[in-house]
Amino acid sequence: MTTPPLVDSQAGDRSVQASRFLDLVAPKLLAAEEVFRRHLDSDVPFIHKAGIYIRQGGGKRIRPALLLLAARLLGHDSEEEVTYAAVVEFIHNATLIHDDIIDHAHLRRGQPTLNHLWGNNLTVLLGDWIYTKAMQMALSHGQLEVVQRLCAATLKMTEGELMALERLGAIDLTVEEYFEIVDRKTAHLFAAACSIPSLIPPQRPEAGQVLAHYGRALGTCFQIVDDLLDFTSRESEIGKPVLSDLKEGKLTLPLILLLSRVAPAERRLIQTVLDERGFERVAPQQILDVVAREGTLAEAAEIAEVYAARAQQELEIFPPGDALEALEFAPDFVLHRRS
Repeated sequence: MTTPPLVDSQAGDRSVQASRFLDLVAPKLLAAEEVFRRHLDSDVPFIHKAGIYIRQGGGKRIRPALLLLAARLLGHDSEEEVTYAAVVEFIHNATLIHDDIIDHAHLRRGQPTLNHLWGNNLTVLLGDWIYTKAMQMALSHGQLEVVQRLCAATLKMTEGELMALERLGAIDLTVEEYFEIVDRKTAHLFAAACSIPSLIPPQRPEAGQVLAHYGRALGTCFQIVDDLLDFTSRESEIGKPVLSDLKEGKLTLPLILLLSRVAPAERRLIQTVLDERGFERVAPQQILDVVAREGTLAEAAEIAEVYAARAQQELEIFPPGDALEALEFAPDFVLHRRS
């Protein structure tokens, strides 16, 4: 993977890369967006109002796109995969809502979070409603195995969130713990999205297993890159302040790698931010300077590349085709995204 990371001057290149990943399933992605829009509504006024706000907030729709590409790879062309693509996006949005409540977050994609606008009581129930609506939608095609897979992924995500909360603010979080949390919180939903098309008749269990491994590796890569962007992107790109994770008490891979090799005084800088849940006595630039000096951003990026390569290798069993090419490209797209 020798493609250089994208920088600000390459905005045009970024749109070309996104196009290469998304164009193949663009019509079905639009159809899934319409299903998402239609079902994210209710005669309950708050759900109606919040649903409009969520739809206006946009999103990358990476998980639905992966599901639709996997469906095309396996030769499916029906409304069923469109429904499941919308379902996966429902689950992802419910997770974001609950995460923002837990993190006391004020910004998401550059916009005020739902909990910031309307408080925790209403938004936690909205998240519950969206999760339940997702399962109801998934049941509409009568494939219980699909619902079981989605439930399993959701359970893993909840377990990962619990594990992360138990270790929130802990300066001794290990690399092993970090990857266990990432696997549960992020990778399992990617795996479900990629493998669900194998459950659409005629079922392809052997392909589903491979696609699940692909999605799991890609999801891990996605989360590492997400954590790196917290250090390297501007607020205008990621929609939240730089070093938000640390401010919220979360240690991510660049800092976990760093902490094992720095002096006690520098460990205390990080501990202070974790304790204060803010940058009152320590400036963000002090943390960024230590990270730059130790080179752990590059080290974490190399680990992300390993997972990207692993995802691509999983696809070697499939015959050539346009969907395969797009899925092979997806890890590069994830590696070099800026938001």
